[in-house]
Formats: sequence, C-alpha cells, structure tokens
Amino acid sequence: MNIKLPIGWLSVPVLLLLAACHGSHAEEEEGNEADAAVQVKTITLHKSQLENVLKLPGEIKPFQFADLYAKLNSYVKQVKVDLGSQVTEGQVLATLEAPEMSSQLMGAQSRLYTKEAVFRASRATYERMVKTSQVPGTISPNDLDMSGAKMSADSAEWLAARSAYQEVQRMLDYLVIRAPFNGVISQRNIHPGAYVGPGSKGADLPMFRLEEQSRLRLSVAVPESYTDALQQAGDVRFTVKSLPGDTFTAKVARVAGSLDIKLRTETLEMDINNKDKKLLPGMYAEAQVPLPGKKDVYIVPKSALVSNSEKVFVIRVDQNKAKWVPVQRGNEYNGMVEVFGSLEENEVLIKNASDEIKEGTTLSAER
Repeated sequence: MNIKLPIGWLSVPVLLLLAACHGSHAEEEEGNEADAAVQVKTITLHKSQLENVLKLPGEIKPFQFADLYAKLNSYVKQVKVDLGSQVTEGQVLATLEAPEMSSQLMGAQSRLYTKEAVFRASRATYERMVKTSQVPGTISPNDLDMSGAKMSADSAEWLAARSAYQEVQRMLDYLVIRAPFNGVISQRNIHPGAYVGPGSKGADLPMFRLEEQSRLRLSVAVPESYTDALQQAGDVRFTVKSLPGDTFTAKVARVAGSLDIKLRTETLEMDINNKDKKLLPGMYAEAQVPLPGKKDVYIVPKSALVSNSEKVFVIRVDQNKAKWVPVQRGNEYNGMVEVFGSLEENEVLIKNASDEIKEGTTLSAER
C-alpha cells in the first residue's frame, strides 16, 4: 500500500537540519580563531633610570713606589735596611764608594783654587791701573781696557771651575742612597761589595724598591659602554680572596679620561686607607662599582628583549597583533635593560618575547 505525503512535510525537517549544521560550523570557526590567538603577558612601557652596580676585577697597588738605582759606577759599602724595613723620607738606605770620584773632587778643588788666585791677581792689577789712570798720561786707555778684559776672562774661568767643583760634589751625594718618601722596602737586590751602576751586570735590577703602603690604590678597568657615568660613581665596595668575610670601602679619586686602545676600557682609581696594613699591594680584588644610569630612558625586563642573528627587537602589541620593533640595547642590571628605538610612552610590549612570535600573530594579552 503506497502512502503519499505532502511535499511540504519533508521541507521543514531538511531546513532545520541545514540550519543546525550551519550554526555548528560558525561556532567551530569562532572557536578555532580563539584557539589560534597566542596567550602572552604584557608590560606598559615607561621611562625611568636604571641604577647599575658593576662587578669588576681590580688590582690593589701601592699609592706610590720607586725603584732606586745607582747613578754612578761604584761598589756597595754598606746596606742599612733589609726586605720589609719601614723607612722614613730622607733615611739613608745604603752607602756606595767610588775612589775615582775622590780623585776627581781633589782635581776640581785644585783647579778652583788656581782660577780663584788668578782672578784675584788680575782684579788687583785692574784696580791699581784704574787708580793710576786718574793721573793723566800715566796709563793708556788701551792698557786699561785690556786689563779689564783679562779680569773678566779670569772671573769667568773661576766661576766655571767653581761650577765644576760643585758638580763633582753633587755627584758624590749620589753615593748615599736615601728614601724619597715614607714606605716599606719591598725589594732588596744588593749586598756589601757588589758592583752597581749603569755599567754593572745587574744594571736592569733596582737596588731597592720602595712602596708607600699606608695608602693604596684600587685600580679597576671599566668597559667602554659604562664610561659615561664614571664621574658620578659612588663609593666602591670590594673584597679580596685572602680575607674572606671582610668588605672594604673606597672613594673614587681619579678617572683616566682616556680609553686603553687595546682593551677599550677606562681606568678608575680609588684611594684606600691602609693604616692597619691588612691589605697588600698586588692583591686581586672583586669590586662593586655603583653607577647611576641615564635618566629618562626606557627600561624593560631582559625577557622582553629578543636577539637573533639579524637584529635586536621588542614585540609591541598593536590592536592585538604582534609588531616587531628594532631597538638598541643599553646597560643592564638585575634583570632590567635600557632600550633605545622607535618607542613611545605607555606602549604595550610582550613581557616574555620570543622570535617564535612572528610579526602579525594574533595575541591574547594579559597583564
């Protein structure tokens, strides 16, 4: 038995089925688009100042030192100090002897006395001739002039002989080695009887090395990128390996004002009061140099900065899309870094950026 149904009865279920399928596809597409958005954490860009503390190696040096050499070829007569001796300015460290210098002194003294006698005689002759010439016709003007010229020449020779004698005397003073300042003898390379001087076998070695150790210098080489803030550097704290647990403080005293052309660093020096003699020249130090950063610069977490083989950039969130912004890296400290580029105040950047987030990627941002 065949039952014929009206055509309209079939159209209603079909339309309902089609509408249900269409709604399901639309919801699925919306869900897929939502799933495609990358979830990121963001920061708001602001200008600030990065306080920086550089941890750098340093070297402790004597405040001043001098290598003492013999000026004359001579023999060591007596040594009055030893390694580690504390000496004061002007104190005699050693005496030398050079017999030929004594002979030179006697010869210079003899020439001085001879020239002085000749000068006195010519002066007396000239004075008598001047007195006699007051009587007209007794002394010719030419004779008087010649006598005066001889007196002047004898005076010059006497002065030259006196200078030569004083020079030999000064040279003899070099046979007594004195301390140029207060300090400690850190090297001693001579003993009595040793031949010293420019012509000696050990002329390249000093007789003594004197160091001032009650004050010291801490020398630190600062990389070029940090040199612009050195003039405002604060007190430097440092430690040494031989005194674990002790921390020392020194004030910045000098800045080199020029870069080392090999290392591209600028030398920073601090003065150290070392009256207790705990520190020694030559010690290796770990220094912490506080440097104020540039004012009014953009500072971001280090994680917001991306570096690859092509460029350094941050990722801006622009209408929920990723936008790569090339920047230059500045100083960094404690997880924060200065950045310079086409940036504006209150822009939103990705906090944990990565080059896997391609430009134009849809973002779902959270603070």
